[in-house]
Amino acid sequence: MTDTVKNTDLKTENGRKKRLLIRMFSYVFRYKWLALAALIVMLASNILALLGPSLSGKAINAIEAESGVEIPKVIYFCVLMILAYVVSAVFSYLNSIIMVNLSQKITYTMRKEIFEHLTELPVSYFDKTATGDIISHISYDVDTVNTSLSTDLLQMDAGIVTVIGSLIMMLSISPIMVSVFLFTIPFSILFTRYKTKRIQPYFKARSGKIGELNGYAEEMLSGQKTIRAYSREDVIISRFDAKNEVTTKAYYDAEYHGCVIGPSMNFINNVSLSLISVLGGVLYLYSITALNPIAFLIIDLGNVASFIQYSRKFAGPINEFANIMNEIQSAMAAAERVFRIIDTPAEPADAENAVVLRGVEGDVKLENVKFGYDNTREILHDLSFHAKPGSLIAIVGPTGAGKTTIINLLMRFYDVSGGKISIDGNEITNVTRESLRRAYTMVLQDTWLFHGTIFENIAYGKEGATMEEVVRAAKAAKIDRYIEHLPDGYNTVLSDDGVNISKGQKQLITIARAMLADAPMLILDEATSNVDSRTEHQIQDAMYKLMEGRTCFVIAHRLSTVRNADIILVLKDGDVIEQGSHDELMEREDGFYRALYHSQFDL
Repeated sequence: MTDTVKNTDLKTENGRKKRLLIRMFSYVFRYKWLALAALIVMLASNILALLGPSLSGKAINAIEAESGVEIPKVIYFCVLMILAYVVSAVFSYLNSIIMVNLSQKITYTMRKEIFEHLTELPVSYFDKTATGDIISHISYDVDTVNTSLSTDLLQMDAGIVTVIGSLIMMLSISPIMVSVFLFTIPFSILFTRYKTKRIQPYFKARSGKIGELNGYAEEMLSGQKTIRAYSREDVIISRFDAKNEVTTKAYYDAEYHGCVIGPSMNFINNVSLSLISVLGGVLYLYSITALNPIAFLIIDLGNVASFIQYSRKFAGPINEFANIMNEIQSAMAAAERVFRIIDTPAEPADAENAVVLRGVEGDVKLENVKFGYDNTREILHDLSFHAKPGSLIAIVGPTGAGKTTIINLLMRFYDVSGGKISIDGNEITNVTRESLRRAYTMVLQDTWLFHGTIFENIAYGKEGATMEEVVRAAKAAKIDRYIEHLPDGYNTVLSDDGVNISKGQKQLITIARAMLADAPMLILDEATSNVDSRTEHQIQDAMYKLMEGRTCFVIAHRLSTVRNADIILVLKDGDVIEQGSHDELMEREDGFYRALYHSQFDL
């Protein structure tokens, strides 16, 4: 029974590897004409290189001729040999150029597919996956797979041609000497197969540890200010050292077990070459000393030399196969991680009869909404409220109450587990995601700016925005004076995530971006959290102007910012425990909102 299970598992694993290899090589087949050109040029190069040993043997026989050294023949065969090797080298050079182009195209295609698929993945994927790990997939893993596809594949093809061609030539010279390989080749194959099975898990572990190390490094580098503020450099260094040590060990294990194959194969090939040399010498002496030598045992000195050269060519690719198998194991481990991203289910497609939201009024209803990020804990329980068109809905409550979760559900970054959400009477699961998300403008607490000019970052809020529109939005957000005092004004280039400006200025630019977008609904996740009190008061009028005529959802931590809200929803443990205007909630003597408000302002 146990043997049956093991055999089944082995067949399943072999099938998985076969499918993985086919999928990897499918990227080469996408550029089949380029790959075919490389194959033809490679074949021509190898066939011409195979002529060299034969011509060399004929030149030696011309030197050893019974009538004396035949100089014209020696020169003739030497010239032909040089020409064969020169033309072979030219074809090899052309092959390298073709392979560079093929390599670039494969890398481009794989990275393009991964990045495009990443843009289709649900937000939940990025909530659960470290950014550094994703970057490792796009860079290290793709490069590893590409090296195998663009180099190892054609090396294997070239090796097969060389092995078959050398074998044919050796059989034509002396079948008896080929018998040496009947002992060495099976041993080489069995040894390579055994080691290949053993090392695959090591390469898989190596790829995983590299991803973990990259993820940790990315996380620590992005939090340098906090780390230095708390003087935790020694702690993160020690943790990095521990992870680095584990990664280095994984590297060592993979490389050690992989590198054992090459020297072992070299040893087997050298033994094979020694046996051939001895046997060739014996047969040559037999040929010139025996009175009546057996025909198939006769061999001249030139053919002995040619056979030894062909045997080296024959054994060389077999040794390369061992190294290539080592690299393919590494590539398969990397490919598995790459395809894991590509195979991650994209955000579910819109419903078949999904409608496109047009002329949105902003009437939003949540009815008995239930939601949990996993099956073990429910965040929202039977949540219900109604936001009328143009109303300002403030969502307040302690940390973990579910405030941001509501925003995720409104935007359909996540789908509800129970109940329903509707806009203008349309349940959002029956609405296209694009039109739903275009109906909202968002200003988040965590600002996001990209590498580009200030103009480009603000204009991101509206496709085809003009400079006049951008300037108008900047003035409304009270950031125009700061921008105009910069040497390059709106053409000032922001570094990645805007690290060359203050957090408050970043916040104001994202507010200007939101003001530029003409959406009927607005989401503000503590949008003024990164500006000082004076600046906050300056932009209040602009914010209220932005809110006019729009249904607004405001997540507030500072309760002073939501006193003018039409409805304040007070969340606690996933339930709306109180709702009403600020004055109505403050009238409740034992109210949770009142206690929360006083806890912020009673000093």
